[in-house]
Amino acid sequence: MTASTAGLGIRCEELVHIYRTGESDVVAVRGVDLVVAPGERVALLGPSGSGKSTLLAMLGGLVPPSAGRVWVGDEEIGGMSERDRLRLRANRVGLVLQGAARNLLQYATPAQNVVFAQRSAPRADRARLMPARELLGALGLSPIADTPVPSLSGGEQQRVALAVAVANAPGLLLADEPTSQLDHPARDSVLDLLDVVNDRFGTTVVVVTHDPEVGDRLGRTITMRYGRVGQEGQQGEQFAVVGKDGSVHLPDEVVADWPPGTQVLVERDGDEVRLRRRQG
Repeated sequence: MTASTAGLGIRCEELVHIYRTGESDVVAVRGVDLVVAPGERVALLGPSGSGKSTLLAMLGGLVPPSAGRVWVGDEEIGGMSERDRLRLRANRVGLVLQGAARNLLQYATPAQNVVFAQRSAPRADRARLMPARELLGALGLSPIADTPVPSLSGGEQQRVALAVAVANAPGLLLADEPTSQLDHPARDSVLDLLDVVNDRFGTTVVVVTHDPEVGDRLGRTITMRYGRVGQEGQQGEQFAVVGKDGSVHLPDEVVADWPPGTQVLVERDGDEVRLRRRQG
């Protein structure tokens, strides 16, 4: 495995993003601390507006941090020039954004889109890349490989966008809802391809999704609420994450019974902590 195809790790320290809407400031991401190991596969879960897509865009250098720092591999995104961020995305970070048309050359066919993406790979690495038609075939797209992109359905364009994102065997793949418009067979073909690029090239995979089955396939889940990491899951277990301010996001089924403002007594017995709702 060459340096250009080895998996890239991620490290975030107190990452914050604030954007303006009208007269107000909205905190989309608040104090996120996160480490993703090279070659790991991670799903970002959470309700709409929880900050998942903003965090993904920050990891790809598309949205600047308002505060905090983020590293991709050994490089801090905030310290890079825009030219260097473009080079990083062209060669080592694959991106699939919501709205497949944003990821594709509309005047070209799927095969041409993949071939064009692979032109930016170092010449020494091109022989190791998956051929365009092999990539498209893995996603069930062989019949439309030579069809102009505007003639494709939304789901077909979504899969082509993924093929383009992994065309260079990137060290890091960032995908925002890559399975949202797909039926189960097409969704499974996407997940199978993620397995292939992860196994074959060591690609680190971070996917934003609302589908818990996608999270189960990827292995590690990170659930966001109100802009910060509230839960992490691995090997079938879910753990609440204690914030630096001591806050804890309770599981959804508990929140349903204990609405905001509920007073809770915290009782500690050795290493165990119990929560008891105040009565009356």
